[in-house]
Amino acid sequence: MIFQRAVLREFTQTAVTVFVALFAILLTTQLIRLLGQAAGGKLASEAVVALLGFSALNYLPVVLSLTLFVAILLTISRSYRDSEMVVWFASGLPLVAWVGPVLRFALPIVLAIAALSLFLSPWALSKSAEFRQRMDSRDEMSRVSPGAFNESSSADRVFFVEGVAEDLGRVRNIFASSVQHGRLGVMAAAEGHTEAQPNGDRFLVMDHGRRYEGTPGTSEFRVMEFERYAVRVETKEARGIEETPGNRPMWELMRNPTPTNLGEIVWRIGIPLAAINLSLLAIPLAFVNPRAGRANNLIFAILAFMIYSNLISVSQAWVRQGRMPFEIGIWAVHVVMLVVLLLLFWRRLSVFSWGRLWR
Repeated sequence: MIFQRAVLREFTQTAVTVFVALFAILLTTQLIRLLGQAAGGKLASEAVVALLGFSALNYLPVVLSLTLFVAILLTISRSYRDSEMVVWFASGLPLVAWVGPVLRFALPIVLAIAALSLFLSPWALSKSAEFRQRMDSRDEMSRVSPGAFNESSSADRVFFVEGVAEDLGRVRNIFASSVQHGRLGVMAAAEGHTEAQPNGDRFLVMDHGRRYEGTPGTSEFRVMEFERYAVRVETKEARGIEETPGNRPMWELMRNPTPTNLGEIVWRIGIPLAAINLSLLAIPLAFVNPRAGRANNLIFAILAFMIYSNLISVSQAWVRQGRMPFEIGIWAVHVVMLVVLLLLFWRRLSVFSWGRLWR
């Protein structure tokens, strides 16, 4: 049918535009957050891009759900504004005839949302935690960035390296400050490198430098010149990844049905179910009165999306806390929204029927 092909094409074009805008906002906010952590020394700078990808993959189901909702809403609203819906109703077609084209467009996206929510998002969270753990377990010198002061994890050492030599095995102009037994030691050397001992210990070896040692607040200090000075580099013990309900696979959650795991299942299953309900909810919400403001329905639609999402979060929290049975929490919100959807359809159909009888 020509009409359905045209509608699907318009749905797709609008969805692509909305998704690009939402995804750009998502990437920007996450990038700012990760860059802030990197600037504060809580995250290695080389880990920003990888963690940004994992974070985007985790939030992608929600972004796709909102994209689907807004795209359908904007497309049908345009039909109202351009008086195409007048022709639609004059041809004897009811509002529910939009359900078929909307479902044809929405179902493939809902399946993608389900795959992301049930499987790919937990995988992304697991890989993100694994990557962070691997970055944190590196030794101090591996985390040193040229041209910046870097504090050790124990907060008793500060390193500064001006640059890396051409052979990438040595560094130039080293500054190191450490506190040992209440005495402050400051070392400066022209160059240095790292060495590993057979027992696994690693040392920062500085060549041709000086060490200033003293007690802060007093005039007692001494200066030593050295040809070679080695400082033991701390290495964190490798720890296992901290497992949370968010990064556990779906089959593991179902195999161990604790309240916390059941609450996570409510959230994962709730996202694709909400996408279906929101797709259909956009049909009655898309009504636009040409004499009224054009943004009114969009504001109500965004509020509906926020309320729906918050209700799913509340159900998840109540199931986790044991205040609501899992059998009720997994479907209660969606049934309520389905009733609201049916009421909105009934209201629109009733208004149209009474208007036709009056004419």
